[in-house]
Amino acid sequence: MKNEKEKKTTVAVPKFTMALIFCLCIVLAAAAVLGACKVYQMQKKYGALAQLEHAVDQTYYKDVDENAVMENAMKGYVAGLDDPYSQYMTSDEYTAYQTSEAGQTIGIGVTVSQTEEGYLEIQDVNTDSPAKEAGLQKDDLIIKVDGDDVAEMGYEGAVNAVRGDPDTKVTLTIKRGDETFDQDVTRKSMEVTSAEGKMLDGKIGYITIRSFKENTPDQFQAIYDQLIADGAEALVFDLRDDGGGLVSALEKILDPLLPEGKIAIATYRDGTTETLVESDATECNLPMAVVVNENTASAAELFTASLQDFGKGTVVGTTTFGKGIMQVTRQMPSGGALTLTTATYQTTKGECYHGIGVKPDVEVEAGDTAIDYENPNPDTDPQLKKAIEIVTEQMAS
Repeated sequence: MKNEKEKKTTVAVPKFTMALIFCLCIVLAAAAVLGACKVYQMQKKYGALAQLEHAVDQTYYKDVDENAVMENAMKGYVAGLDDPYSQYMTSDEYTAYQTSEAGQTIGIGVTVSQTEEGYLEIQDVNTDSPAKEAGLQKDDLIIKVDGDDVAEMGYEGAVNAVRGDPDTKVTLTIKRGDETFDQDVTRKSMEVTSAEGKMLDGKIGYITIRSFKENTPDQFQAIYDQLIADGAEALVFDLRDDGGGLVSALEKILDPLLPEGKIAIATYRDGTTETLVESDATECNLPMAVVVNENTASAAELFTASLQDFGKGTVVGTTTFGKGIMQVTRQMPSGGALTLTTATYQTTKGECYHGIGVKPDVEVEAGDTAIDYENPNPDTDPQLKKAIEIVTEQMAS
């Protein structure tokens, strides 16, 4: 009996081994087939690009800068997503991006946008900047940089030409209304002031936030603490023309204003969610209002929606831009960086406002006079005037 058992056992081991080998072969064969399919798909997908490269290599009339071609090819790939917020940045562009997000800048101290004609329109002039010293103003058009036409340079080329290196001079051709003139500006390295404020009427704290950078929370907290110490009985936040920025900066700014708990979430393609903004138990209980317009976007909209949805502030002005999607930037092996839209976001008490905007509680159109953030004047600014009236009534009650 013992020998029989040993025989059965001895026979069973090879059978198990053969079965294991057979299964492994099936797995490997399947992997090989899938791998071959993947290779075929890749060849089919990029075969046209390889043919194009071969044609250029054989026919183009001069030597090709392969690095430049590859960088532009990557830019083109991301551009094919047809998403205005996704982009590939070169190494130099990524360095400039990091500097900007940190709240630092090398240049003349302006925020610009591109017009339909391809020129640079000044949206904001930073305090204590070379542009301010040179007399540049909001709504000025930069049509030439050192004599080169901005529309021909393209947006990125023109912006980089304006930035340049610190302590160097740039000549800008400015169109202001019907007047066109040249203005020399000396570039410098500077910290961007994105949050500032003052007391209005001796009792209303006014804080303007122009963007959400890494250094914005510190600037905001210093102003907020000072206004509270000076006896502010209400707060008005001005986020008009604020195009947004970092959610991490937004969270730090909202924290002292809102009740404890989850404030905002992101929703990804597969339906999963992630908490973006949380607040601790510290909460401001002063009357608050937020002034917005059609250029209030992204993180600035989430700030607005958070105060509105949690019943902490009255929103005054016009419907905001409507950007309720989040981007993530990561460095690539090339040294450049890839920015991709990865999720939608919203407050935990509201709906996503992407493509819709945040609707004000009290709609007020802008006045005829340009907004002066440094010297706010409710007599010429109907939106600010209404916000002050609202918090004043709340103070009285």
